Amino acid sequence: MLNEDKIKLMTGIAMFEKREGKKIFPVNRYFQSDYISRHMFRSFFSYTICYLLCAVTWVLYHMEQLLNTLDISEVVGTGKYAVFLYVSGLVFYLAVTWLVYRKRYEYARRGMKIYVAKLKRLEKRYEFQNRARELLKEGSRHDRASRN
Repeated sequence: MLNEDKIKLMTGIAMFEKREGKKIFPVNRYFQSDYISRHMFRSFFSYTICYLLCAVTWVLYHMEQLLNTLDISEVVGTGKYAVFLYVSGLVFYLAVTWLVYRKRYEYARRGMKIYVAKLKRLEKRYEFQNRARELLKEGSRHDRASRN
């Protein structure tokens, strides 16, 4: 016989897994600090590569102007300004990365708690149903024994 409550619970769990599974399950393999630091390393390297590509593009675009004014103090000043832009942009980018992935981790932890609660509720339904079956079997045995 089909149990409508169990079917609803299993359907809800399946829908939750399908909707939220890609966001929640990979996150829960890590501790919060490991998850955030992993993404901060990725952000550091991606920001550095993008900055270098932009810097090379800027240098190539302004190559004629740079060669015409080959003054060492101006080159050093431009280099200091470039380093300042890199460091300030990197700090801002890493701060945003930290905030975003901290929020994602917290969201995944809350989602995992919901998922586990639904699984526990389903497990209790199974336990209740199994206990009820066992009691019915024992009751029918006692009825047969008392008739004899």
